[in-house]
Amino acid sequence: MSALLTTLFIAMFLPYLAKLPLIKAMNDRPGGYDNRFPRQQQASLKGFGARATAAHYNSFEALMVYACAVFIAVSMGKVDGLTITLGWIFVAARVGYVVCYWIDKASLRSLIWLVSMIASFWMAGRAIWG
Repeated sequence: MSALLTTLFIAMFLPYLAKLPLIKAMNDRPGGYDNRFPRQQQASLKGFGARATAAHYNSFEALMVYACAVFIAVSMGKVDGLTITLGWIFVAARVGYVVCYWIDKASLRSLIWLVSMIASFWMAGRAIWG
């Protein structure tokens, strides 16, 4: 079970790691990082900055789905080798997803997003229905 919880722990960090390039994009704007209205500044970003913003926000969205899947698996006592493998697939896919956002590979990014969601729902579904 600790391996599965390790994947969740890593997934918890991913939204914040995804924000690092966003911080740089915001700092590079005239006037620098707007700490008073950061979301307004993020909404005005274009190109890389806009993609970095989207990667950051989507990381939180995916974390909620994945965390629920992990909690379901743990609460149902269904943590096995496949569950742990699905957890690592999710983590790897999410890292790939963020990188694809940054380098503007939209089609590949969408495919990788699908892989991460399949891993999450497969994990939860296996725990619930066997």
